[in-house]
Amino acid sequence: MEYETIRLEITDGLAVLTFNRPDKMNALNTQMRAEIAHAVKASGQAARALVITGDGRAFCSGQDLGDRANAAEVDLERTLRDEYQPILRAMYESPIPIISAVNGAAAGAGANIALAADVVIAKESAYFMQAFAKIGLIPDAGGTYWMPRTMGFAKAMGAALFAEKITARQADDWGLIWECVADDDFDAAWRKRATYLANGPTLAFRKIREAIRASLDSSLEDQLALEARSQGECGKSRDFSEGVMSFLEKRAPNFEGR
Repeated sequence: MEYETIRLEITDGLAVLTFNRPDKMNALNTQMRAEIAHAVKASGQAARALVITGDGRAFCSGQDLGDRANAAEVDLERTLRDEYQPILRAMYESPIPIISAVNGAAAGAGANIALAADVVIAKESAYFMQAFAKIGLIPDAGGTYWMPRTMGFAKAMGAALFAEKITARQADDWGLIWECVADDDFDAAWRKRATYLANGPTLAFRKIREAIRASLDSSLEDQLALEARSQGECGKSRDFSEGVMSFLEKRAPNFEGR
């Protein structure tokens, strides 16, 4: 697929997907949603880590309300099912770790696509906003799933009801994201984290993601069994052998991602 609303660059095992409608604050239209879903899937096959970020002053401002002539006649259930859910499933099911590098405003569905990543790193001047209630809607694109699991029930409820901006610093303090970084250090910070993931033990990273997610709904016994199975698989990998050898030889590991 040739992309018109995003850019996808893959170098040295690292894929960088950039939302590329800066004149619209990277608002999501039908074409863009299809391209994002395709690019996330393609990255999972061609790279060992993926970064999602935005061009210009916004990460993503959410749904492009001018995408259709009469917004009141849009079938929102169909739009979510056929256009947003493929993005979220592609991210959740991706075999590689995903970082959201939030460079600016992340509002509505844009905020929730950011939160669907494994790790969220935000520029200090960025913000998150569950803007849905301002137009008579509920948080979607996974917002009601991710927010209570990250920053807790009380903060999630307030964010949804009041639809106020949450600064990157607040998001960091509340546990909504992994890291808030000074604007001048932002690009170097996310690239350093992404490079680490792209050069790391890919199987172990995949099993870590699966185990942490499963823990939210598992009993202790189920989680212990999952850990044992996953550790057994990791223990048979080339990267485990390399990790042990590098430790014994006092050198940096050279992981192959298998």
